[in-house]
Amino acid sequence: QVQLVESGGGLVQPGGSLRLSCAASGSIFRVNAMGWYRQAPGKQRELVTTITTFGSTNYADSVKGRFTISRDNAKNTVYLRMNSLKPEDTAVYYCNLLGDSGAGTRNYWGQGTQVTVSS
Repeated sequence: QVQLVESGGGLVQPGGSLRLSCAASGSIFRVNAMGWYRQAPGKQRELVTTITTFGSTNYADSVKGRFTISRDNAKNTVYLRMNSLKPEDTAVYYCNLLGDSGAGTRNYWGQGTQVTVSS
């Protein structure tokens, strides 16, 4: 079983910054990639950013230049640094892990952490 625990969400003013963390634990044989998705009220969950074990990154156009993903492979932890936050960044942010815990490659999800950008 794989568990993802997120932390770091909260309320921030427009233009501010936040850092999210996600630690994976459990029986993980192989991690292909980790990343972040978000879901705003009334909208579908969308990709924010991903990072592979080898460090290759992918960002949604809406966050390029403002958000930075990084990871600590030894700790199976991924971080999301969010700068210049906008009200439209308000959403529940979900950590994602694509990997194999012995039952084949699949997606695993955290419980989500709320990010609210408001003055």
